Amino acid sequence: MQTAKLTLGEQTVELPTLEGTEKELAIDISALRAKTGYITLDQGYANTGSCKSEITFIDGERGILRYRGYDIEDLASQATFPEVCYLLIYDKLPAPQERENWRKQLTQHSLVHESMLNFFQHFPPTAHPMDVLSAMVAALPAFYPDENDIHLDIIRLIAKTKTLVAIAYKKSIGEPIVYPKSDYSYMANFLRMMFATPAEPYVFSKTLEDALNLLLIIHADHEQNCSTSTVRMVGSSHASVYASVSAGISALSGPLHGGANQEVLEMLEAIRKEGSATKKYIAKAKDKNDGFRLMGFGHRVYKNFDPRAKLLKKSCDAVLAELKIDDPLLNIAKELEEAALQDSYFVERKLFPNVDFYSGILYRALGIPTNMFTVMFALGRMPGWIAHWKEMRDNPQERIHRPRQLYVGSPQRPFLPLGERK
Repeated sequence: MQTAKLTLGEQTVELPTLEGTEKELAIDISALRAKTGYITLDQGYANTGSCKSEITFIDGERGILRYRGYDIEDLASQATFPEVCYLLIYDKLPAPQERENWRKQLTQHSLVHESMLNFFQHFPPTAHPMDVLSAMVAALPAFYPDENDIHLDIIRLIAKTKTLVAIAYKKSIGEPIVYPKSDYSYMANFLRMMFATPAEPYVFSKTLEDALNLLLIIHADHEQNCSTSTVRMVGSSHASVYASVSAGISALSGPLHGGANQEVLEMLEAIRKEGSATKKYIAKAKDKNDGFRLMGFGHRVYKNFDPRAKLLKKSCDAVLAELKIDDPLLNIAKELEEAALQDSYFVERKLFPNVDFYSGILYRALGIPTNMFTVMFALGRMPGWIAHWKEMRDNPQERIHRPRQLYVGSPQRPFLPLGERK
């Protein structure tokens, strides 16, 4: 590869360039400060590669998303979520016996320590499920203190997270918890723990199970986003996978990250209260002087149609058709989608419906309440977080993350005695 030359006055520095598997290009500035005294300033790290990774590839211009080299379309249509977890973490799809052992391990470790249930009793009913989940994940190593068994920690996190999510939901609505059963699949177990009651077992169709499987797969990883970068940064101090993932959950809870699909539903509710005036809101979104923002359209990475959104749209149509749902919010969402896809303003700017737009609609159709949307995102993202934590820990060249800054505060000032301060 050629080198990049940086000229600073009379000094010229040569920096090596790198090329990724998919022809991505980078300039290695690792030695820049040592050679010149300069650092780079890149607010939000939009142009900074923080690591080399073998896990996920995204091409936003062409609308491509791949996990470990597999197209998301192939995984979403042919794999199960537990298989995708295995793929992301161990860099291979499990062979038949590996798949069966993996299933048994996930089932065996689905239960949570009975003493942990006491914690749930002390969260107020108004506690957001994301806050509960972050706290409970951080508490797991206190109940399972096995040291130096990373595989067991990984199994426990994937297996127990769905149980913790379901318990958090049941407690929030005042219903008794439902324990997992060993003869149920991962998806069926989760749906049963969420919606079954002692008096009424939950009956679900394969369409709903497939929809949930799809939702979790498409959220399983998305490269170096805010929460994943948080997991890697915390893990770089050699914090446990539990502590690192708990930090990732907290990062995901922000409305600019995992809370976006919740904001979509809140926007739809606001439109409904005004009489379902979708044309009015389309016009507001196009008015640069109006502060209204059409949530769920466009994406920071994808400059084409989000491939995950295409998959969810198809699933939405199937679920809504089977359940014969007549929901005013879902009807408004369909009107917005149709209007935006036919409007040159949105088409020219490539403001297509994104994954948050369709995931919110699909979660609502499945009966999952709005305040649980971000928790479902976290459940799906768990294997991606774990995979990045493991990749970072397995890399002998990885160092503790310590970004630099450009200080723009006051210069040195004399300390004034109390009586001389104004």
